[in-house]
Amino acid sequence: MFERIRQLMIKEFIQLFRDPRMWRVIFVAPVIQLVVFGYAATTDIRHVALGLMDHDRSPASRALAAAFTSSRHFQIVHHIADEAAVRAALDRGDVQAVLCFPPGFGGHLASGRTAPLQLLVDGAEANTAGLILAYANRIVRAYARDLLHDRLARQRGDPRLPGEILLLTRPWFNENLESRMFYVPGVIANITLLITLMLTSMAIVREKELGTIEQLIATPITPAEFILGKTLPFAIIGLADAMLIFAFGVLWFGVPVRGAPPLLFAGLLLFLLTSLGLGLLLSTVCRTQQQATMTTFFIFFPAMMLSGFIYPIANMPLLAQLLTYLNPLRYFLVILRGVFLKGVGFSVLWPQYVGLALLGTATLYLAMHRFKKTLA
Repeated sequence: MFERIRQLMIKEFIQLFRDPRMWRVIFVAPVIQLVVFGYAATTDIRHVALGLMDHDRSPASRALAAAFTSSRHFQIVHHIADEAAVRAALDRGDVQAVLCFPPGFGGHLASGRTAPLQLLVDGAEANTAGLILAYANRIVRAYARDLLHDRLARQRGDPRLPGEILLLTRPWFNENLESRMFYVPGVIANITLLITLMLTSMAIVREKELGTIEQLIATPITPAEFILGKTLPFAIIGLADAMLIFAFGVLWFGVPVRGAPPLLFAGLLLFLLTSLGLGLLLSTVCRTQQQATMTTFFIFFPAMMLSGFIYPIANMPLLAQLLTYLNPLRYFLVILRGVFLKGVGFSVLWPQYVGLALLGTATLYLAMHRFKKTLA
């Protein structure tokens, strides 16, 4: 039994790496994808192109404009003279937002009246526009608070400021609230799933297309031995690939590893068990490599959308939330973020390990059940 499995594994490795370019596809392409998506998958906004239309030209308007530019979020790129130029700049996409000071802005502040101020935002990208408005509101509130404190101190002739409520905040697990720390583990999981699905979904299909399936039928190999011989090479490749991009994510992007590495390794093994089993199941269903490729992408993108990588699962409709329990990415993402960012242990993550173990066992069983030593 073990000799038959070993020979089948050797055959699979030789067939896989017969083309030298496969080395680059398997080990270089995932690193490039991690770098590209690691930088692209972020919700942090830096240096928003801001237009400034200042019809007041008072010290107050200049001070508030300086508060915008002194933050890391805004950069004034255009000084705009009139409303027609504002519309043109937004239409062309030269600016993402325009800060408009009407005449009398400084005078209203000096007299203690409400000073109107307008911020026009390009709302074509709703998420970006919402973040820009949030940043702008925070800057304006901070400026108004400082202005009020200075005025009260001058009126009372007392350097002490009036009493206020002080809210002390401390984000846990991601101290600087960098979205990259949240997204990079998800990118790692998605790349690992895509690579293993693509490789294993073509394992049996390739035998059918090359006509070598008949030779296997004539051998005494059992379905279980065939599945193991097909799975183990891709498990080794997937493990090496995943460890490579894990190391790159930690060393290049600075994602911390606060938990126990054995927990991460165990979660990776169970995730590979599930993804390889799913890929082999697809390989038994499809008849051509083109069908296998299309089916892989048909499964991969819904799995990514229903994993919690982009959208929170709690915000999904009930039916979609129920479907996520059949998604191995859901469980593996919780394990990755728990080990990388939170440093939690098995007592917290055990439901995710159980979910992956059940899915992996079920998919491998179905793959072995579907594989019959016939051409039908």
